[in-house]
Amino acid sequence: MEGLAEKEGYIDVPGGKVWFVRVGTGSKTPLVVLHGGPGGTHHSLKAGLQDLADERPVFFYDQLGSGNSERPGDPSLWQLDRFVEELECVRQALNLDEIHLLGHSWGTMLAATYLINRKPKGVRSITFSSPCLSAERWKRDADVLISKLPQEVREAIVRNEERGTTDSEEYRNAVEEYYKRHLIRIDPLPEVVIQNRAKSNSEVYLTMWGPSEFCPTGNLKTFDCTSELDQIAIPALFVCGRYDEATPESTQYYQSLVPHSQFHVFENSAHYGYLEDSDEYKALLRSFMNEVELSLM
Repeated sequence: MEGLAEKEGYIDVPGGKVWFVRVGTGSKTPLVVLHGGPGGTHHSLKAGLQDLADERPVFFYDQLGSGNSERPGDPSLWQLDRFVEELECVRQALNLDEIHLLGHSWGTMLAATYLINRKPKGVRSITFSSPCLSAERWKRDADVLISKLPQEVREAIVRNEERGTTDSEEYRNAVEEYYKRHLIRIDPLPEVVIQNRAKSNSEVYLTMWGPSEFCPTGNLKTFDCTSELDQIAIPALFVCGRYDEATPESTQYYQSLVPHSQFHVFENSAHYGYLEDSDEYKALLRSFMNEVELSLM
């Protein structure tokens, strides 16, 4: 958004330095955005959400290993607990005593774990955007979505996963057919999404998640925080797209476990609601954060 001040820099975290950018200098409570992945970047989220910075500072950062942040070659760093500590380091370094928090996709795993395990002070609200809060449930949903793909695509996915050839062109092509339906439905892809993919780190993604969105084989494959979601006692908003791989049914189930939380589906979106239904997404998020702040006055 033109005319809004930006400040960027680097922050020391366990394992290296992460890059951040602050957009805007408004007086309302800052928003901190956790990108998807693992191994993704801030680019598409910044494009979708930076307009919110007319009222409040909005902070984006690239998690260690991807985007503009340092890329250490130590695979032992790619663990959920280290990313939780990284978030705490970012807050401390930027003196973010009070924040709204938004996690997208993998960022919802990170946000939920941070809230449940750390019980941090000063988090005024949480937005779970296209959440994955149970890897098993995510995989189960994906299997249903895959069953609705053309037969040749389904067979290519099964064949390559069984053979361990998920690095093949055939598998990549089949994955793209799934992604066109359930990741982002804008055609051609927005430049920020292409940029996001180019600056992501596939090694982090493979180590923590797997070879594709629907094939969890990494260290997050057993992640499930659903039994602890009732510990989240701050205002919470759950959103997803009608065609999202984070299905409306599962997103509403997660929402039902968090007391006094809200749920919304973007009817024209898959996984990138903040780009596919951009105006509605921003209006909803803006209203949610403002209502939370009014309730605290």
